[in-house]
Amino acid sequence: MTQTRRTFDSSFKLQVVKMIKDQGLSVAQVCRDMGLGETNVRKWLKQFEAEQAGQPGPGLPLTAEQQRIRQLEAENRQLRQDNDILKKASAFFARELK
Repeated sequence: MTQTRRTFDSSFKLQVVKMIKDQGLSVAQVCRDMGLGETNVRKWLKQFEAEQAGQPGPGLPLTAEQQRIRQLEAENRQLRQDNDILKKASAFFARELK
């Protein structure tokens, strides 16, 4: 018998974490009620706490702020690469014109 891997979006993960943090429910209780593995939920908690401390945290970001930060970092990397290519191209063509 094969089991399929379940995937959860970041909003669901954030909702589970907030249930534990805000409502004071235990990890075991939330896992039993929602049919989740404790290991995953503990990872989500660790990631949330890291993101609240301003660190990126492991895995895909949970909070909207961290998602936006990662998006901006990726865009910044792409723009730097584009700028480097343009610098190299302009230097190449400047030599060709001499």
